[in-house]
Amino acid sequence: MPEGGPPTIVSIAERAGVSIASVSRVLNGVGARPETVRRVERAAAELGYVPNAVAQSLKGGRTKQLTFAMQDIGNPVYVAMVRQIQAVTRAAGYRLLLHSTDAVLEEELAVVRSLGDRTSDGLILCPIRITPEHIEVLKSAAGPVVVIGSLPGDVPVDAVAADSVTGARLAVTHLAETGRERIAFLNGPLDTVPGHNRRQGYLKALADHGIVPEPALERATSFGLAAGRAAMLDLLDSGAAPDAVFCANDQLALGAGQAAHERGLRIPEDLALVGMDDSELARAGWPPLTSVDLGSEERGRTAARMLLERLAQDTTAARRITTAPRLVVRASSAPRRGSAS
Repeated sequence: MPEGGPPTIVSIAERAGVSIASVSRVLNGVGARPETVRRVERAAAELGYVPNAVAQSLKGGRTKQLTFAMQDIGNPVYVAMVRQIQAVTRAAGYRLLLHSTDAVLEEELAVVRSLGDRTSDGLILCPIRITPEHIEVLKSAAGPVVVIGSLPGDVPVDAVAADSVTGARLAVTHLAETGRERIAFLNGPLDTVPGHNRRQGYLKALADHGIVPEPALERATSFGLAAGRAAMLDLLDSGAAPDAVFCANDQLALGAGQAAHERGLRIPEDLALVGMDDSELARAGWPPLTSVDLGSEERGRTAARMLLERLAQDTTAARRITTAPRLVVRASSAPRRGSAS
């Protein structure tokens, strides 16, 4: 790089021995004589000129960048999604920007509005709440958005969702069929989409097996490991005496398992344990955790493809896709001796 700062269109013109207008035409791809193009490109390389990607995107209309906004980049579910999203978008020539929102409404709204700044060509948004403010900003988004989650039918945005109700129902049905009758539930916040839906599945499965729900067996907290441990300790110390615990995600389940061990309970002999998401945590725990696979990788992969399709052709109606859940049985919920399973 020459002394006095980065190379400019003037210094490139001087080095190449051509006019400033000729340099501008070459750098912007407008067109010039082959010899002029060669001289300008050689001078630019010698001076270390690097094109401004943002400026080029404003002229060309594309940044070749996409954004994925999620609640918590440390959550294994989002890590699984990122791997799939990046694989699809990279193959299409796009860079992937990550934005961790901490489920803060203003952050999620801001990342949608940022499409108007043209620093990203499209957005994959994974909110755990859908508010009227979300709906309003999504309807007026300046670029294509795909939501990983549930959306009302009148929102003109593509979405790929998990069937959490059926997933929770599978988990609780499994516990009931292995002889458990006092099935506790550690959930996330009830005002979130997953918190609401997973509770609905829990209650439906209890009803399916003639089990009367007990408020004393339910706890609603946040979706983290520490929250699972604290909620489980509170449940056990309350004297509720569950023989099984269904947790709304694997982080809650591992925290619950820690609490159970602290209280001298054996898993699964004294307490069966089931999580949700079938993340890497489920396979890493001891004993390995039974969990419901909600298709995190599939949702990430599908969302990326939907976004690329929307970038290529923005004329189709908003699409809705739901992935099917699958129960993955491991040692943490082994049947009781003498049960039918």
